[in-house]
Amino acid sequence: MQNQMEVIFSACPQNESFARVVIAAFAVQLNPTLPEMADIKTAVSEAVTNAIVHGYENKGGLVRLKAEYCDRRMLTVTVQDDGCGMEDVETAMQPFYSTGDGAERSGMGFCVMQTFMDAVDVVSKPGEGTTVTMRKYITGEVGLHRERMLDEIS
Repeated sequence: MQNQMEVIFSACPQNESFARVVIAAFAVQLNPTLPEMADIKTAVSEAVTNAIVHGYENKGGLVRLKAEYCDRRMLTVTVQDDGCGMEDVETAMQPFYSTGDGAERSGMGFCVMQTFMDAVDVVSKPGEGTTVTMRKYITGEVGLHRERMLDEIS
């Protein structure tokens, strides 16, 4: 493993933006393109929001955000809560499924994660919490282009 990080924070709505900043600061080391960075931040935002709203039902708790990369291309991000958990992960991952009343939630969180990341795995047990593991292959084309330009200049 080349690099890893872990941050534990309170499951309150204002920490969703904190999680986005933390993952961006870590992921930037891989020289992602701007769209790749936006994808990562959006997926993490959805996972953290799910932990706060559905895992803890806005009643507080702790969220763990972990990230690592083993080479310069694959980023693995894990968002974990010790909240209420889910009995049926497969159903929860279906578009428009939500445990909320439907007024404020669209039930698209897992779909968003799957759209923006290359792989999304969810493990959950009722009463024990949920772990969402996401992987993103970083092309880093912007970073590679910049490195080639710097090589040509020197």
